[in-house]
Amino acid sequence: MPKSLSLDRFHLGACYYPEHWDESLWSDDLIRMKELGFSIIRIGEFAWSIFEPEEGKFEFTLFDRFLEQADANGIQVIMGTPTATPPAWLTFKYPEVLNVSMEGVTFQHGQRRHYNYSSPVYLELCARITREMAQHYKDHPAIIGWQIDNELNCEINVFYAEADHQAFRRWLEAKYGTLEQLNKAWGAVFWDQTYDSWKQVHLTRPTVSGSANPHQALDEKRFISDNTISFAKLQVDILRSVAPNQWVTTNGVFGHLDSHKMTDQLLDFFSYDSYPQFSTIYPDQGEKPLLDRKWGLSLSNVRGMSPNFCVMEQQSGPGGWVNRMEMPSPRPGQMRLWTYQSIAHGADMILYFRWRTATFGTEMYWHGINDYHNQPNRRVAEAGRVGKELQKVGGRILGKRYVAEVALLRDYDNEWDGELDKWYGPLTKQSELGWYKALQYGHIPSDMVTIRPGMESEQLRELANYKVLVYTHPAILRDSTAAMLQKYVEDGGILIFGCRTGYKNEFGHCRMQPLPGPAAAMSGVHVEDFTMINGTASPVSVRFKDQALDFWAPGFNDILNVHADTVEVLAEYASSYYEGKPALTVNRVGKGLVYYWGAAFDLALAAELLRQLPVTSPLAGWCKAPSTVEVAIRADVQEELVFLLNYSGETAQVKLSVETEELLSGRRLTGTVPLEPYGVWVLKKV
Repeated sequence: MPKSLSLDRFHLGACYYPEHWDESLWSDDLIRMKELGFSIIRIGEFAWSIFEPEEGKFEFTLFDRFLEQADANGIQVIMGTPTATPPAWLTFKYPEVLNVSMEGVTFQHGQRRHYNYSSPVYLELCARITREMAQHYKDHPAIIGWQIDNELNCEINVFYAEADHQAFRRWLEAKYGTLEQLNKAWGAVFWDQTYDSWKQVHLTRPTVSGSANPHQALDEKRFISDNTISFAKLQVDILRSVAPNQWVTTNGVFGHLDSHKMTDQLLDFFSYDSYPQFSTIYPDQGEKPLLDRKWGLSLSNVRGMSPNFCVMEQQSGPGGWVNRMEMPSPRPGQMRLWTYQSIAHGADMILYFRWRTATFGTEMYWHGINDYHNQPNRRVAEAGRVGKELQKVGGRILGKRYVAEVALLRDYDNEWDGELDKWYGPLTKQSELGWYKALQYGHIPSDMVTIRPGMESEQLRELANYKVLVYTHPAILRDSTAAMLQKYVEDGGILIFGCRTGYKNEFGHCRMQPLPGPAAAMSGVHVEDFTMINGTASPVSVRFKDQALDFWAPGFNDILNVHADTVEVLAEYASSYYEGKPALTVNRVGKGLVYYWGAAFDLALAAELLRQLPVTSPLAGWCKAPSTVEVAIRADVQEELVFLLNYSGETAQVKLSVETEELLSGRRLTGTVPLEPYGVWVLKKV
């Protein structure tokens, strides 16, 4: 079972940095937090030089004084281990702890996350500061848990220090045993890359073409993930041993880290840092962009690690560093909307980043709730509104699970391999977004499930909860995964594949069998030909056979050949040299169905498929809402709560055919009722 946050009350709070502020501000800050309904703060994650000002000399008095005040004000505390920012004395004395670029350039002290996970001396010093802090704070009445490090693999997620090359060799020896097996896995016979000594083996390095051996590059990402987890384990093991009564988590989802494995193996639950406005400054270029609403897709991924989770950093103001002022201020209501976006998707503890905007440093334009002047503002008032609402209804939300009948499937193999392999990698985000838009605009909640090799029995039970699974472009498709998915379909599930499915094995080698490889039997089709659709090719159209509907087939086209008499051709290509060939098929397998679409997915095609699938909105029959409104369900055995979130700056007219209680306001609603711009309702049908 996934590791999930379990609390006896809903916690709302903020990230706080007592070392940044004059001590005279602490008491007033804590009192005002309590008045807003805050009950928790995070501290300490960037304060190594405060805790250890000189090597081997430990000093806790500043944080002890602050913690005494926090406890007196009834504010609970998450303590961070400060290993994301090693102090200057450490990097000066031990420069081997610093990270290095692929080209061999050392990243110097300053900023953060400039260390590597493999340096023996850094591991030793991280273990020591963690142990000293754990021993000092293990019985502190204010501290309820620990956040290890901060945003592992943020800023940079590749590591090329000499210690990393050495650690990679050890990892490969453990994985493959012999150079013969390594050479086979890496296809090293190609271009004469065969190794006859482990000393010849490295992480990827600059090459003439700029492209690495793809199998080496895939193993590099797997190594980085395992090495990151090993670094985290060092701290977690100490905290478990020394401070067993305090829980352990960490925050953020970043590249080249299997956060699912890390959560399973190490954490009590996973925590996330939610900044929805990133999706507005980097919007998708397709039809009807979701903007900040798209952040729900990331929250769905987090929910796959911990169904109930913590948001350790919730956006509360405009964001930007001194060299990039990126985000405008949230409009009135948006901060509250984003908070309930996290709650609707499963968060049971939320901390705003940050209590007060820093007056110095790289993040002095990354705004918190309070501005520099420390006077009342609308963000403080909005946080207070949320605090009062959660004091009233947080207990009813707490512990309820998000409910969905549809799941999008992901896996780390394809995420990491697709970074280099442009024949399918870029298609995944496009297709996932097309599906997520169709689901969102159709008011159909969805989950994100990550396929976990070696956990097929457990995952099959999890997948059985869904009517429909969408696996957009699993180029790497293990035989064990294919067998699990076939069993899911035979038992009555519906599975949808996109182009480029099943042509690689777990090493990233192309299979010497008809495509889609291990998915061919269940899909009932072979790929007889294929072509890329890019800037030099004309768009290719597709027509459904039984209705006058035309769609585009973007990105890449698999031209299909039916090889099973149980297959029905739903649509054919309507242009290019393969006009008339199958583009979309469905095959009956046992009690279920397998769809194969020979292209990338967009909003139009995903929406059409949804209309044909046996899934309906939970609003059907009692509520109608505009497409600007997101629908989410959190439920337990006692009751079901329906979240409506309006992402528009315009009022949404919601039509209710049954009397419904709105929990946040306490009103009873029926008929046509306006939902305010950026407004939120939590509904319970009467």
